[in-house]
Amino acid sequence: MNDSVSQIVPLYGVGDASYQAAGGEIGIRRLVDAFYDEMETLPQAKVIRAMHADNLTTSRDKLARFLCGWLNGPNRYKEKYGAISIPAAHAHLVISAVERDAWLNCMERAISAQAYPDDFKTYLLRQLKVPANRITKDEPA
Repeated sequence: MNDSVSQIVPLYGVGDASYQAAGGEIGIRRLVDAFYDEMETLPQAKVIRAMHADNLTTSRDKLARFLCGWLNGPNRYKEKYGAISIPAAHAHLVISAVERDAWLNCMERAISAQAYPDDFKTYLLRQLKVPANRITKDEPA
């Protein structure tokens, strides 16, 4: 076999490649747990943490279920909670660039702690900026 033969690289965003790269539902729940753990401990996340209920069980479940479908896996969110519009679901909150950036910082830290391929980590964070920007009242990240 020729050493110059390139490896097949998954096309994230095509089919369920992103869902699989995230480790399926188990990997996504691990990511979500790491994300909320960051939110609980980072001082700059204090404001976004206060936007959530004291008990994060439902928030963790909703985000994990949303990400499953958003990454082209099973639509777990719809199965349990029905259809979702990210802007409508967050319309009651005042989300400026400060809150968005705190959320993205927590997510970046959570992603970096996962055993994902580096190119998927970069891809995922870039893609997460899209819904984060959709609910922000300020300029895009």
